[in-house]
Amino acid sequence: MIYFTYVLKSQKNKDIYIGSCENVLIRLQRHNTGKVKSTKGYKPWDLLEYKEFSIRGEAVKHERFLKTHQQKEIIKNKYNKA
Repeated sequence: MIYFTYVLKSQKNKDIYIGSCENVLIRLQRHNTGKVKSTKGYKPWDLLEYKEFSIRGEAVKHERFLKTHQQKEIIKNKYNKA
């Protein structure tokens, strides 16, 4: 099994969302069809990047790392230029 950590950007308000899952494309579809409570008000979402892991715990650990204030600011700056 492969696990992923992913970064999304809202087309509506340019917000960044970070998560982890087993299938990035299915998860993106769930975000964009309003099936994820925390993101449904800000759809549609664009997939900006993802990283693969062979162990679920590593994907979750990387998700938590990216959600730290400093890392989230780095991601926001990287994708909100222009």
